[in-house]
Amino acid sequence: MSEIRQITSLTNPLVKAVRGLHLRKEREASGQFLAEGLKIVTEAVELGRPPRVLLYGPEARDHAVLRKAADATHKAGGEVVEVTRDILEKISRRDNPQTVVAVFEQTFAALESLVPAGHAVWVALHAVRDPGNLGTIVRTADAAGCGGVILVGECCDPYSVEAVRATMGSIFAVPLYRASIPEFLAWRQAWPGSVIGTLLTASVDHRGADYRRPSLILMGNEQQGLTAELAAACDVNVKIPMRGRADSLNLSVAAGIMIYAAID
Repeated sequence: MSEIRQITSLTNPLVKAVRGLHLRKEREASGQFLAEGLKIVTEAVELGRPPRVLLYGPEARDHAVLRKAADATHKAGGEVVEVTRDILEKISRRDNPQTVVAVFEQTFAALESLVPAGHAVWVALHAVRDPGNLGTIVRTADAAGCGGVILVGECCDPYSVEAVRATMGSIFAVPLYRASIPEFLAWRQAWPGSVIGTLLTASVDHRGADYRRPSLILMGNEQQGLTAELAAACDVNVKIPMRGRADSLNLSVAAGIMIYAAID
């Protein structure tokens, strides 16, 4: 590996800056985010997204995969730093931290750049509140080969530590788009395939809908579901039948069901 900087002080400015990325305002101000674990860092490097800052504990020093990530970071002009376990605990806010953490640049693609015909299925989410759900949906979209995820309205931050952790590295593979409700509704008018919403009051079973490709799956948040305005913008609204006592599904589970129904 190239020359490595070492930090042992918990009050070092870089340590403070990296730890600050747990806060949304710091992520928005810097345009950066924090990811934990060598697996996620490796995924990023393989997808051409090397870290801006790569920090690791001494026990990871001789790991061949870390050396590859460090070389990619240096080549891209980033910084590689060896830190103590105490610093990793402080940055991660966990007693049993990963041995590798890294800082990356956030990326959001312009909605106008989205090419619907490039993939069979896309996902749009309105006002999602739970970062774990959002991260899991991004991971599912990646696994299913979806084109990307559109965040409509005020959603939780896909680059929060919790959301990134739930993506298991898919945050680097799935394009993310953002739009206000009016922007989304205007853009949706030119969608060439079908837009399918999920609605508890719908009469159409999700297995019987016409998923004309490219299909855009539109889902509302965990509490209210789709608004009337967004539901009206769909070509069809569907429901996932509930046969037990539970009257609803976790959003990420429901999204997975819808994504694979559209793909099949």
